[in-house]
Amino acid sequence: MLHFRDIHGYRRAYRILGDGPPLLLVHGIGDSSATWSSVLPLLAERHTVIAPDLLGHGASAKPRADYAIGAFACGLRDLLTTLGVDRVSVVGHSLGGGVAMQFAYQFPERCERLALVGSAGLGREVHPAFRLVTGPGAGLGLSLLTTPPVRAAVRAALPVLRAFGGAGLGGDLDYVHGRYLGFADRSARLAFLRTIRAGVDLRGQAITMLDRSYLARGLPTLVIWGARDPIIPVRHAHVAHTALPGSRLEIFPDAGHFPHHDDPERFAALVAEFMAVPAAGRADWREILLRGRATPEVSSGS
Repeated sequence: MLHFRDIHGYRRAYRILGDGPPLLLVHGIGDSSATWSSVLPLLAERHTVIAPDLLGHGASAKPRADYAIGAFACGLRDLLTTLGVDRVSVVGHSLGGGVAMQFAYQFPERCERLALVGSAGLGREVHPAFRLVTGPGAGLGLSLLTTPPVRAAVRAALPVLRAFGGAGLGGDLDYVHGRYLGFADRSARLAFLRTIRAGVDLRGQAITMLDRSYLARGLPTLVIWGARDPIIPVRHAHVAHTALPGSRLEIFPDAGHFPHHDDPERFAALVAEFMAVPAAGRADWREILLRGRATPEVSSGS
């Protein structure tokens, strides 16, 4: 069930379920809190699970606004504040992983643990479709691609696409198709374009956490990835694991970009187990910044 809060004049939708230590779930680009439907009740058995629709996504408002990851992180802080939640463990998927890392960076006193799931911000590589929609004329192109005749043609082609590897998306094809249908709404389409252009260009991902990964020193971190991820390659999971000493890495061998869909029981069990790890303390932020990186910067790829 969706709940709503008005924050800065914009409607923010969110799901909340359970009781116990707070756990914040952050979805990816073009998605919504519904992506967590299969794991939310499992996690809510021991935790207060909060799953918002980011601004411009799902049932939240879609204004002409700032869609950078820093703005999303601030939006999460403000929602948590209105809910009376001071400190939280954060699970971020895809773009939501980048937002989760930014939240931990901007508000370290409020982040107890961090889990990254097929996360953005760990290298340039990303599915070519995301690079293409940052180019000139992409807005018009996306508008044409979501007209009723094209939607009907895509729907008719789905069985063929499934038979030939899912157009490079594998088992994620049907879910991604559902998200594509949402772009028929002009406000959702424009919010998507503003969001993607804030973090990706024609060369790939422009946002990175690798230059600041040392700031997570002492922050319990879990990295989860699908071995068959067609959106952000599993290589980035190993980059994250190297950049975040002490992190735990879990690869789902048969999963794509949505391991929480492919194996919700294992996913929920891992997150619940991770929540038992002692939370991060309130680090001396000034001392960490002054010390800087203790190890050489990890390569993010070309």
